[in-house]
Amino acid sequence: MGILTSGRIVAFIAFILAWIATYLGIELGKRGKVKIRRLPALDAMEEAVGRAVEMGRPVFDIIGMGTFTDIYATQTVAGLSVLNYVAHLCARLGAKLYAPQASVDVMPVAIEMVREGYLAEGKIEELNVDEQLPYLSGTQFAWASGILGMASRLKPASVIMVGPFWAESMMFAETFDRLGALEIGGTARLYQLPFFAAVCDYVLIGEEIFAAGAYLSGDPLQTGSIACQDWYKIAAIILGVIGAILATAGLPWVSQLMSI
Repeated sequence: MGILTSGRIVAFIAFILAWIATYLGIELGKRGKVKIRRLPALDAMEEAVGRAVEMGRPVFDIIGMGTFTDIYATQTVAGLSVLNYVAHLCARLGAKLYAPQASVDVMPVAIEMVREGYLAEGKIEELNVDEQLPYLSGTQFAWASGILGMASRLKPASVIMVGPFWAESMMFAETFDRLGALEIGGTARLYQLPFFAAVCDYVLIGEEIFAAGAYLSGDPLQTGSIACQDWYKIAAIILGVIGAILATAGLPWVSQLMSI
């Protein structure tokens, strides 16, 4: 049996190149040579929290009802990164934060994210986990109805929605708009993006939510990793275009190369 299996050589080479690109991206990030373009929706989060302080009304941060074991786990992690940043802002500026939960496996992590934000700002005594991060329901519309009920009673000045969302996205966007809240929405579920785009004041579209953690934290490791992902996409697009042109010309070189 050979060391390399036929049909997997190109994949192995691609893996090595990807590892090298990741290493280079992280090193460039550490040196401050990688920048993420400005994202107005993320820049507006401080404005959203400041608005809540001025109005004497709370901030809602909704991360969706995804879990760590479904295909939307990466979106849930993006939502948690934003929640941690918002918790820092709320503790620092003095706004009341509410982050209703729907997933029992995500909830402990969300609590620690918020607790870390308040602790870092020296305001841990102002955090009431039972009140501010209540578990409402693991059922979609029961959870959504619970949030809408809280919103009607508390009338938040701002709401930040980043994570995986389903049909409740329209309910949230319309209800918070009627309450006069400043809305920042973001999801990588393309079916729900039109509802956020039509109603929210600021929107994160698709993969922009995955860059949120790196953008907000300024962490060079995360920034470098984001750059690597863009390099992979550019390479894939170039190879795809070249392959399409060659295949149209009757030269299946790319497909033959990929089968090595």
